[in-house]
Amino acid sequence: MGLRCGIVGLPNVGKSTLFNALSNAKAESANYPFCTIEPNVGVITVPDERLQILEALVNPKRVLPTIIEFVDIAGLVKGASKGEGLGNKFLANIREVDAIIHVVRCFDDPNIVHVAGGVDPVFDKDVIDTELQIKDLESVDKKLVKSERSAKGGDAVAKKEVAVLQRFKDALEAGQNARAIQATPDELEAVADLQLLTIKPVIYVANVDEASIATNGNNHVAALREHVKAEGAQVVLVSAAIEAQIAEMEDPEEKAMFLGEYGLTESGLNKLIRASYELLNLITYFTAGVQEVRAWTIHRGDKAPAAAGVIHSDFEKGFIRAEVIKLPDYQEYKTEVKIKEAGKMAVEGKDYVVQDGDIMHFRFNV
Repeated sequence: MGLRCGIVGLPNVGKSTLFNALSNAKAESANYPFCTIEPNVGVITVPDERLQILEALVNPKRVLPTIIEFVDIAGLVKGASKGEGLGNKFLANIREVDAIIHVVRCFDDPNIVHVAGGVDPVFDKDVIDTELQIKDLESVDKKLVKSERSAKGGDAVAKKEVAVLQRFKDALEAGQNARAIQATPDELEAVADLQLLTIKPVIYVANVDEASIATNGNNHVAALREHVKAEGAQVVLVSAAIEAQIAEMEDPEEKAMFLGEYGLTESGLNKLIRASYELLNLITYFTAGVQEVRAWTIHRGDKAPAAAGVIHSDFEKGFIRAEVIKLPDYQEYKTEVKIKEAGKMAVEGKDYVVQDGDIMHFRFNV
């Protein structure tokens, strides 16, 4: 399952520095707008200590973690919805991602130019929100005109669409993001073809200075948290400057010591990666054998056949059963043989809802 998160924000908020730290892809980072012209893509592994536990138990030839693609998208400015700056390219790129990582500058530094002239995270957030809302409103208006025409001709489906589209139009005109609308599955289906930008789930990344990491934020972060409270969105604190230094360190002990100097037990990027994974309501299950131990990404609530289908479509088509082991049992009994002897390997059918952390073998026939 491919998961793509787009990193967005105004120019000079630290997007590319953050991206470089995430992926070590070394996207160009400079003190001027639009240094990232084409979207850079970095493939990032999701940190999961359960893989290391399984590796020690199974001793496989290889270990494959689950991944997220982070896309560093060119910064946009006020007027992007009308084509200002790199607006059209930005808006096209953002349609292709599953979730948005919105980086907001929450640090003061006179040596780094701010595109709007001053540091104000609430203003920065609202600039991007407004541009995306304007573009979404254009999309809704176009479809609304067509649906109203069909509704006048007696099309019952179109009449329902008109009501739904008008709801979204009213919200967008009121300065709300589409994701804030309490829509039913049928209503969401009515606008699915529009690929609305503001309907995508979002995490706000407060890019802070080194001192603010140790104090869990500053006045800028407090203002941002208060502003997004109504959205129920998560704010993750990251110091891109610190993360850039950590990315250059290869020794785990050196990294741990460096983090300890700031009172941290893990990097902000690890938190961001997990938050991104959780944002889309995803979980991980594992397959474990001497050839490989591997993590697989599925949606929370997926049943066993769908989970098998992530490995190969034939597994889902010919699904017979799933053999499921819980990690604590694997840790206690050490081998599959002893797990079976202890009656701790469950045999599950098509209606089994896969749980986060399940270790699974699938039986199928095609």
